[in-house]
Amino acid sequence: MKLWHCAEARSFRVLWMVEEMGLPCELELLPFPPRWRQPAYLQVNPLGTVPFFTDGEVAMTESTGICHYLGIRYGPTPLMVEPDEPDYGAFLNLMYQSDATLTFPQTLVLRYTRLEPEERRQPKVAADYAKWFLGRTLWIDRMLADGRSYLVAGRFTAADICVGYAFQLAENLELIEGVAPRIRAWWNALKERPGFQAARARQAGGAEAAAGA
Repeated sequence: MKLWHCAEARSFRVLWMVEEMGLPCELELLPFPPRWRQPAYLQVNPLGTVPFFTDGEVAMTESTGICHYLGIRYGPTPLMVEPDEPDYGAFLNLMYQSDATLTFPQTLVLRYTRLEPEERRQPKVAADYAKWFLGRTLWIDRMLADGRSYLVAGRFTAADICVGYAFQLAENLELIEGVAPRIRAWWNALKERPGFQAARARQAGGAEAAAGA
């Protein structure tokens, strides 16, 4: 297996999943955004996006889909919720919601506050999408309302990884203070997991290696 990754990008979901499962996976760290800063990457992934993941003949580009693939292909693992479990539907919903509902509006904040040249930045657009993101976190707050430690199935699952990354991004974009306290408490607990810490350490090590090269 090989993962093309940018530090703190959505590909972190995959790196975290790999570390939680203890799977061997080659990591190639790219500058962000790679389609601009490393044009040769387009020969690997014509979309120019991360993640890009390969496993033999398998090639995938969607972070939540790759996490789902890993859990099924290399399971069984408690990170997956099985169809005969009561929370299976909630698990699937969160896996898709994590990117389509929670990460997407933040990418517009990122673009119009940091990535675009100064003259093309749009503070009003960024502010509107920041409010959109914060409004969409209400679903997660409701799921944590009964004092549970994890989102579904009474245990840590890939849903916590995929949704958790959205709050990692919110932290990086300085949106986290607008999030409900119980979401912040859940997210802070996730950051203490050995798998998360291992993924962060591996990401940092890859960045150092790339800088040295």
